[in-house]
Amino acid sequence: MSAGSEEHVEEVVWVVVDLPEMDVGRVTTVVAGGRALCVTRTADGWGVLDNRCPHQGGPLGDGQLENGYVICPWHAYKYDPSTGKPPAGFSDGATAYAIREAGNGTVEVALPVVAERVSLMDQVVDVLTGWGLDAVFGMVGHSNLGLADALRRASEDGRLTYVGIRHEGAAAFAASGYAKLTGRPAACFSIAGPGATNLLTGLWDAKVDRAPVIALTGQVQTQVVGPGAFQEIPLGQAFDAVAAFSQPVLSPANATELAALAMKHAIVERDVTHLIFPDEVQELPGRDDPPAKPRTGRVASGTIAPPAEELERAVARLRDAERPAIVCGNGARPFRDAVIGLAEHLDAPIISTFKAKGLVGDDHPWSCGTLGRSGIPVASQTMAKSDCLLVLGASFSNHTSIATYVPTIQVDFDRMALGRFHPVDVPLWGDIGRTVELLRAQLPSATRPELREAVAARWNRWRTEKARRELLTDARGRLHPALVFRTLSELMPDDAVIVVDVGNNTYSFGHFFECRGRQDVLMSGYLGSIGFSLPAALGASVAIRREGSGRKVVSISGDGGLGQYLAELTTAVKYSFPLTHVVLDNGELAKISREQLGAIRPVWETNLVNPDFAAFTRDCGGAGFTVTTPEELRPALAEALATADRPSLVHIHSSNRDV
Repeated sequence: MSAGSEEHVEEVVWVVVDLPEMDVGRVTTVVAGGRALCVTRTADGWGVLDNRCPHQGGPLGDGQLENGYVICPWHAYKYDPSTGKPPAGFSDGATAYAIREAGNGTVEVALPVVAERVSLMDQVVDVLTGWGLDAVFGMVGHSNLGLADALRRASEDGRLTYVGIRHEGAAAFAASGYAKLTGRPAACFSIAGPGATNLLTGLWDAKVDRAPVIALTGQVQTQVVGPGAFQEIPLGQAFDAVAAFSQPVLSPANATELAALAMKHAIVERDVTHLIFPDEVQELPGRDDPPAKPRTGRVASGTIAPPAEELERAVARLRDAERPAIVCGNGARPFRDAVIGLAEHLDAPIISTFKAKGLVGDDHPWSCGTLGRSGIPVASQTMAKSDCLLVLGASFSNHTSIATYVPTIQVDFDRMALGRFHPVDVPLWGDIGRTVELLRAQLPSATRPELREAVAARWNRWRTEKARRELLTDARGRLHPALVFRTLSELMPDDAVIVVDVGNNTYSFGHFFECRGRQDVLMSGYLGSIGFSLPAALGASVAIRREGSGRKVVSISGDGGLGQYLAELTTAVKYSFPLTHVVLDNGELAKISREQLGAIRPVWETNLVNPDFAAFTRDCGGAGFTVTTPEELRPALAEALATADRPSLVHIHSSNRDV
């Protein structure tokens, strides 16, 4: 050793190792001190190596002993079991650890002390949580381990809730459900390749319904992107159509800025964003001087008012109307109190699109229920008789069929949504809540007893018709959905979060379920993706748990929809989410059967083979209930809704009828 130099002595800690009973000549893996170790027993005694082969990371403890060497199971590289040295001619030795007897038949191993450090991924997650991200749904895997470790630390200190799901598609739907309920971004998390592509359906659901979601995906090492590597796909291209913002995180210089921009795009544009994390970037240390990336000063208030002259035109239209009606889309849901206040001020009925179902309870005297294919005659007849429509946050979907022949005032924060498909009389660009307040301030109050009586008469006729349908059964004697949803309407808590799927069950929910109080209804609106309800209910459950309100989450599907993500019942059990799932089992994809008949085609391949869903739920650790008769319906639903310590499921054998 030359003068002035110092020998580096690595700090170690002696850790007790629970050695298994092994014959001479055997090798195994033992975890000690949070580290995987390759433990060998030879005629010379015990040996302990780092479990990671220095060649490509193969697990040495899964290998074997041969001719005095540990043989890596991946590529047959050899290492001395005591010293870790390779045979002559090779230089990449394995790390060996000192061992000593500790008394009482135990052995200790000297493991290096790993200094706590802030990683680049910690700093990225700091920015994401600082901008309001507090829910992540995903699956940990080999190409996202560094980011997963940062998410773990944020979860342990309470900054976010992480839910490990069984399928990445469920992660994206869960994030979408969270965002639709709260209006705040949630994240879905996956590895490269197939994990990332599994996110796409749920991300499209979020995008077309304007729900802010961030996709966080791992990626293979940058050096092998292009020539081809295991699970490598061009993630930027794969996500290009769905993501309003998609960027790879490649350098510490701008990693946290990209995280801030991803959050800003999601929040401001109410869209999907995407960050790609190559393997080697996830292992980088954090910056010594990470720049602050606060949300303050970078997101302007959205409570903009419409132009004064346009507002005056809208006021004049509403003032002159004798039978005005308010049509609410999902964009008006955050402003329900203001909307109801305006309706009561104008003495005007409220009609909702299907996506806005529940915005005003059907127990309110001015509620007319839902419009369109999933709607009821009360809404369509009231709209047809109106002489002025005030449309708030609705997109004029062809499934909703808002009248084009009635003079219309349309209010939306998105200028592109105004008059998207046809001209409207007064397009008002502004925040819905602010605009509603301005309209109320400038309009005189009114009293319209005849209009109230007309709406009440329409409700009486429709409820009489629903009662008639409740008595109907199919050839198998199965319950009519009208009976199911009337009973569920009566038992559902006033503040429940209700997540619905796609199919006949959803049409029946729209027709027969009556909302009340402050219930929120979530759905896959524009994408209409079957399988949405149960994963989205996981997302809603996280939102409810974080806010501490104790609201009940209820998801509803058919047997076809539940089959898509049935394994997520185990996720609900794992995290003790007390959600209730109601499945209407008619043994087929009934909506598709009806569409085939409507197209004058034979019914083909829509029949389903189903398990006993209630028994499956019990096998998973939840509470399962079966309903085959009208007498069993109310007790089963009541007990399931009252279950507070675990998920519950009610398996209802229902008919495929709606009329």
